[in-house]
This record gives sequence, C-alpha cells and structure tokens, in this order.
Amino acid sequence: MASETPTFNRNFHRRRNGHDYRAPWKYHITLSKSASAPVFGTLSYDPTDPASATIIRSELGNIIALEILALSRYHQQVQVYQFAIMPDHIHILLRVKERMEKPLGYVILNLMAAIARQFSKISGTESPTPIFERGYNDRIIYPHRSLDAVFRYIRENPARLAFRRSFPDFFRRISKVCIAGKYYETYGNIQLLENPFKEQVVVHRRNTAEENSRLSNLWLHTATGGGVLVSPFISPAEKNIRRQAEELGGRIILITDVPFPERFKPALRDFDLCCQGRLLIIAPESSTEKSLPPQLSRERCMAMNALSSAICAP
Repeated sequence: MASETPTFNRNFHRRRNGHDYRAPWKYHITLSKSASAPVFGTLSYDPTDPASATIIRSELGNIIALEILALSRYHQQVQVYQFAIMPDHIHILLRVKERMEKPLGYVILNLMAAIARQFSKISGTESPTPIFERGYNDRIIYPHRSLDAVFRYIRENPARLAFRRSFPDFFRRISKVCIAGKYYETYGNIQLLENPFKEQVVVHRRNTAEENSRLSNLWLHTATGGGVLVSPFISPAEKNIRRQAEELGGRIILITDVPFPERFKPALRDFDLCCQGRLLIIAPESSTEKSLPPQLSRERCMAMNALSSAICAP
C-alpha cells in the first residue's frame, strides 16, 4: 500500500452533518464491488446447513485481505478490528485511535487505490482497474450501540448470504404491490399477506388497562395460533407485543413509511425472522414518496396504522 495521500474527493468526506471524521471513533465501513471488477470470492456451504457457509477468496479477494491487514502500517491512528470479504462487497470494522490530520475518507480512498494498484500489477494492466463503486458507506458506532452486535453482523455475513440463497422466497423484494388502491414495495415472505388470520396491533393512549389486557391476550393468541400481527409497532407497548409474539413463534407484517434504500438488507433481528418466513416488511415505493421529516409525526403514525387496518380488513 502506498503511503502517499491520494487526491481528495468530497464524496469521501462523509457524511453526517456535524460529525468530525478526524476524531477518535469506531466505524463500520462497507465498500461495494464495481460492475467491471471480478468477484472477490465465492460462497461455499452445505445446502442442509447454511450456517456452515464460508467465502473462498479469489486472487483479488486475497489482495483485498492483505491490504486491509496492512492498513494500520500506513495509517497508524487506525486500528482494524474485523473485516469480511464477500463476493461483491466488503465490511470493515475499525477504530480511529487518535485525532488524524486528514478525515477518514482519505484512509478509505488510499485503501481502495492500493487494492486497485496491486490488482493491476498481477493482472498485467497498465492503469489501475476500478475495483469498487465510487464512494462508500460508513456507520458510526456510538457508545450506546453494542460492539458485539456489529462483530456478529460482520462475522455472519456468509451465513446470511447462504440463508438467502437457500430460502429465496423469504427474502424477496417485490415492487408494485397494490394495497387499498396504493402501490407499495415489500421485503420478506409475501405469503403472509394471504394469511386469513391477521390482527392489527395498535395501542391507543385512551385505552383502559382492562382493554389493553384484553387486546394483548387477543394478539398473543393470534400469534400462537398461526396468525399474523400487523403494525408499525411504534409505541413501547406495541414493541413489547411484537417482542412477546416473536418469542412465541408469531408472524409479523411490519409497516414503515420510509422507502427501502437501494441495497436494503434486514437488520439482525429481522433477518432471523426472514430465515423462518415469519416477517414481511411493507414500505412506500421510493419513486413516489417525498422525503420525510426526521420527527415521527401524529399524521405519519395515523397513515401507517390506516395501512395496517386495510391489510387486516376482511
């Protein structure tokens, strides 16, 4: 890896307003393969045991691994905790140990450039081959977030890919799903919409304790009886119902009013439910939804609850 500082592009000085990318923080970095680059590796697993999955690295994948391991040699303020090389992307969990002269984007761009140079050498091309898509994704690991959860997420990437290939119907992303005259996008087990035993979960502030107890019994009975609970699960009481239903083996249709990003993948909790065919997420189509304010308003909650009601209607 070359130690010289590459030409800086603002696209790499990410990205959260007010965040100092020179200061000590922990980050989860994701880099995606460019369309022209060869794969970084191939998935190998026993179809009867997706958890056995591993990635057999290609020649390019081995170069990527070596350059990641050498990162701290050229950027001594950076410590790599863990990384995973997937066929078409990589994950890196790292820590900025002390304040840097340049923002984190310089480090990542330097890494990308070094990988491209090394691959060009072994492939015999005169100019560096584009290996990654332009830019990268960073997630700041704030103190309240469990670092163990991020370790697990990165470590289990091959198993998640194997599960998606083994059970494709439980990880399907479908557009143009019409519900109550509007079109939505879904992710997960679309067959949950066809379940005849669906119950909307909504806890109103005006409910009495007796009413909430009656509804809780109804919802958990539905969950244990093979039915589906439908809700955005916004309030603490609704989230508690979801947690109890999941522990009882229940099925969930989760409503959100935030469109799926281009490379949407479910979080760890939702991924486990997808593996079992127990989750469907419904979101507005990105092409038709305007940007939303950061605060969840009463109107937005009412709109999501109205959709839940429509889904549960006979």
